[in-house]
Amino acid sequence: MSQLSFKLQRSRRRIRFSPQRVIIAGYTGRNQQEVRAHIDELAAHGIPAPAEIPTVFRTTLDRLTTAREAEVLGGHSSGEAEVVLLVSGDTWWVTVGSDHTDRDLEKLSITASKQVCPKPVSAEVWKYSDVRDRWDDLVLRSWVGEKGRDQLYQEGRMSAVLAPEELLGILRRRLGKLVEGAAIFTGTIPLIGGAFAPKPYFEAELFDPKTKRSLRCAYRVRRVDAN
Repeated sequence: MSQLSFKLQRSRRRIRFSPQRVIIAGYTGRNQQEVRAHIDELAAHGIPAPAEIPTVFRTTLDRLTTAREAEVLGGHSSGEAEVVLLVSGDTWWVTVGSDHTDRDLEKLSITASKQVCPKPVSAEVWKYSDVRDRWDDLVLRSWVGEKGRDQLYQEGRMSAVLAPEELLGILRRRLGKLVEGAAIFTGTIPLIGGAFAPKPYFEAELFDPKTKRSLRCAYRVRRVDAN
């Protein structure tokens, strides 16, 4: 895959990152009761419980994008806000993105449901070491709508999700060197109200209360099979 170019926020510096693989971690909540609630939430939609927690999925590199428009098949896909780590040696870059997923296909094959959909990420990044000390206070949110932010969809602090060091430690034990050079989706937070909303507009935000700065990933999906 060709390089992706990101802007280091509040800097003129461009970050060139050539992802070697895309790794999607699921069920990464620190609170196991909340993880079980999310599993039950998905089960209500016919999605089977995982055999292992956290779960690990892979998609092809061409799914990863910074584009603000994405193509999908059908009207049954939806986004999920996630922090995405770009692992480059000892340096980790932080983006915010969406694990866009085909919800009908997810009932049959979770891996396939993730592969058929784009994986948008923000065009700006933070350096993880710059926010590490206040990581748990960062706020992850998402909105959905027809044309813009019609409905708050998700909201929670990063203290709800496994810390990056812990998650990467788990992934390294399972995947070894495959973690290096990876773009890693680190897991989502529960939906407000628990119901998927397959709207054409999705926006994810990672907000830093201390600096009042945000990383944003906003995009629209276009159905290629629509009349």
